[in-house]
Amino acid sequence: MKFDKVKIPLYQPHVSKNQKKYVIDCLDSNWISSKGKYVELFEKSFSKFTNSKFSIAVSNGTVAIHLALMAIKIKKEDEILVPSFTYIAPVNAISYVGAKPVFVDTDLFDLQMDISDLEKKITKRSRAILAVHVYGQPGNLEKIKKIANKFNLILIEDCAEALGSEFKEKKVGSFGDIATYSFYGNKTITTGEGGMVTTNKSSIFKRAIKLKSQGLSKNREYWHEIIGYNFRMTNICSAIGLAQIENLDFILEKKRKIAKFYEKNLTDLPLRVHQQSENSVHSFWLCSIILDDFRKRNKLRIFLKDQGIETRPFFSPVHKMEMYKKNGEILPNAELIHKKGINLPSWPDLRENDLKIIVSSIRSFFN
Repeated sequence: MKFDKVKIPLYQPHVSKNQKKYVIDCLDSNWISSKGKYVELFEKSFSKFTNSKFSIAVSNGTVAIHLALMAIKIKKEDEILVPSFTYIAPVNAISYVGAKPVFVDTDLFDLQMDISDLEKKITKRSRAILAVHVYGQPGNLEKIKKIANKFNLILIEDCAEALGSEFKEKKVGSFGDIATYSFYGNKTITTGEGGMVTTNKSSIFKRAIKLKSQGLSKNREYWHEIIGYNFRMTNICSAIGLAQIENLDFILEKKRKIAKFYEKNLTDLPLRVHQQSENSVHSFWLCSIILDDFRKRNKLRIFLKDQGIETRPFFSPVHKMEMYKKNGEILPNAELIHKKGINLPSWPDLRENDLKIIVSSIRSFFN
C-alpha cells in the first residue's frame, strides 16, 4: 500500500507580517542597497538585545568573523585558539588574515572547548581565543575569560549559533572584546544572508566601520584612508532583520519548548539529548542527540530520511580536513563526538504533531 511520506525539514525560518511591510517600504522609498534607515534601526535593536554598545551589520557571518579579526589587528603568524569541532567558517576567517589556527579539543558534555586542553595549547605566539558557542550552548565563559586575562589574550566570541544564549545571566557576546553573529537562512533569526559584529570598545568599533566600507574617510568625500572592504549589509536585509528581531523572544521560547519535548520523550533510549549546562541558557539553535553507539548514527539518519524526516550530522573536526591537517594531530573527543551526533528538526514553527512523528520514528528505530 502506498502513502505519502511526511516531509519534515531540518529548519525553516519564522516569517512575520512586518518582514513584508518593511521590505515593501524599502522598495517604495528606493533605498534598497547599503544606505537607508533600516540598517541603523537593525543595528540599534541588536545592540539593545545583546547589551552591546556598538553593532555593525555586515553581509554574512563569515565576513563578520573576518572583519572582527582585522578590527582587533590580528597579524600574520599570530596563533588563534579555536575549537576543531565547529563549522569551518571561523577557521577559514583565521586563515584569511594570515594567522594560524591552533585546534582545541571538545568537552564531551557541552560540546564546547575543553578548558584544560585550551590552556595547554597556549604559546608565546598565541594572540586570541575564538570561542565558538556550538549549536547554541555556551561554554564556561568565566573560565575562558580568566585564561584570556591570565595570558593577555583577546577573546572573540562566535555567537553565530547562539543568539539569545546566556552564561551566568549575561548574554553571550558580552564576555569578549568582540563578538560575531550570523543571519543565514537557518539561523535563529535570518536576513537571508547577513551577519553582525558587536563590541563595547570604541576603538575597535571605529576601525571595523572603516574597514567594512572601503576604508572611507569620515570627514572627506570619496577619500579612503586605509585598504578596506565592501562588507556592508543592504537596507532590504536589515529590514528583514529588524522584523525578525522583533519576534526573537517568541522564537527562542518556541525552540526551548521543542528542546524540552525531545528531552522528555527520548530519555530512555541509548542516546542523550544535548542539554543545557550549569549556569547557562541554551538557545537550542539546533536540537541534537548523541548516540551511545556511533555505528548506529548513519543507520538512524537513513531510517529517518525514509520517514521523510531531514537530519544533519554533527560537524566534522576541522583538524582532520586536508587544508588544516597536521601529521599525528589527535583530538580524541572531537573525533569521537562528531561520529555520534545528529541534529534534529528544531525550527520555531514546528508543529507538535511533527515532533511526535520524529520521536515515534526514533523510538521505532531502536525498538
